[in-house]
Amino acid sequence: MRLHILTAILLAGIAVPASAQREPVERRIERLEQELRAVQRRVFPNGAGAQVEPEIPTQSQPGARPAPGGSAVADLNARVDALEAQLAALTGQVEESNFRTRQVEEALNRFRDDATARLARIESAAAPLAAAVPATREAERPARAEPASPQPAPPPAPAAAPGDPAEEAYNAGFRLWEARRYEEAQTALQAVAERHPRSRWASWASNLAGRAFLDDGKPATAARIFLANYQNNPSGERAADSLYFLGRALVQLNRRPEACRVYSELEDVYPQMRDWLRQRLPEARREARCTAG
Repeated sequence: MRLHILTAILLAGIAVPASAQREPVERRIERLEQELRAVQRRVFPNGAGAQVEPEIPTQSQPGARPAPGGSAVADLNARVDALEAQLAALTGQVEESNFRTRQVEEALNRFRDDATARLARIESAAAPLAAAVPATREAERPARAEPASPQPAPPPAPAAAPGDPAEEAYNAGFRLWEARRYEEAQTALQAVAERHPRSRWASWASNLAGRAFLDDGKPATAARIFLANYQNNPSGERAADSLYFLGRALVQLNRRPEACRVYSELEDVYPQMRDWLRQRLPEARREARCTAG
């Protein structure tokens, strides 16, 4: 836009109609220079370029020499050349400033787009994890939560002794499962059940090993582990959980009628199941398309 204004002013000062040619040459040149100064003040509002003047002598300056032969045309040409040079310098400065402005805007746009994309990825990754931890992973935390009561008045489970190796091994397997290192968790948790079959943590470890296979996309193996944990230790603290997750594994294997029978057995055998299971059982039955009752 500024280039068009400068060009229009310059052309207006050079290409004048015949009626304007009768105007004295000095007055025309002074008018053109005044217009150029006005443009300079608009381009450089802080005065950075307002003091730049055409570097030619004028007849009004002390010690200035007239053009050879006193030719007014030669003086006019010199002045016009100076004005054109000044216009070219201003145009170059404007173009350089616009180029730098575009570079800054492009850099800001790239930074904004990159930051927006990174925030979107962080939020999308954190949302399901935050929702999943209270719903599923909290159930297997090795905190000293109250033991489940699978049957009426079961014998109290023995408290874990300080430095209990079974508990420590289960904790290590739990941390692997929580970090989604499923293959390592499967090996560690199955080892707990094999090495400490009489420990209260054997039921916990077998159940969580089945969940590690289920989360790893291996529902058939998970189903076998859940069924064995329930059948071999029905009074274990996680036997009821194994029945619940056995039904979930059967649904993934598209064996919904069998999953419904498992859920019914869960309700019959463990009427005092812990609240975590009781709250999730209705949704599990709907997922398996079980009939009411």
